[in-house]
Amino acid sequence: MREELKIYEEKMKKSIANLEGEYASIRAGKPNPAVLDKIKADYYGTPTAINQMAAISVDAHTLVIQPWDKNGLKVIEKAISASDLGITPNNDGNAIRLSFPQLTEERRKDLAKQIKKMAEESKIAIRNIRRDAESKFKAMKKSSEITEDDLKDFEKDTQKLTDKYVENIDKVAAAKEKEIMTV
Repeated sequence: MREELKIYEEKMKKSIANLEGEYASIRAGKPNPAVLDKIKADYYGTPTAINQMAAISVDAHTLVIQPWDKNGLKVIEKAISASDLGITPNNDGNAIRLSFPQLTEERRKDLAKQIKKMAEESKIAIRNIRRDAESKFKAMKKSSEITEDDLKDFEKDTQKLTDKYVENIDKVAAAKEKEIMTV
């Protein structure tokens, strides 16, 4: 019967993984190749991730993108320009450079608010998973698949899982906020 809980725990894990992915794409003033993960370039008619078309390296405050195929320079530059990254690509004919300016205090505070908002949305997702689990267990009780005691145990275990993952969200958010504020 504990298999029922595993399904909901997997959903909670995916929720946290999603949050971490969102946090990775937040520009923190220092270059992080993950900011390019959501950008696709039209490479020979196929939307292709930039990291599949080029080598991406980091130095000081710059991301350097060196396509394996020189024909990819223009399409990568175009894709970055069209994205919501907010950085103008600099194409030198061999590579594209993205310079990341230092964050202002105001921008750091805006990013911290954004981080808290994303964390709250993830907590809501976790609570919705708990609600779905409890509904399922109550339906099982109603159809006599489980006893009243089993229902109480499931509800208690579901709450423990919820508390654990909400705490994980708080830790992940605090770490990202610290990273933003100390860059």
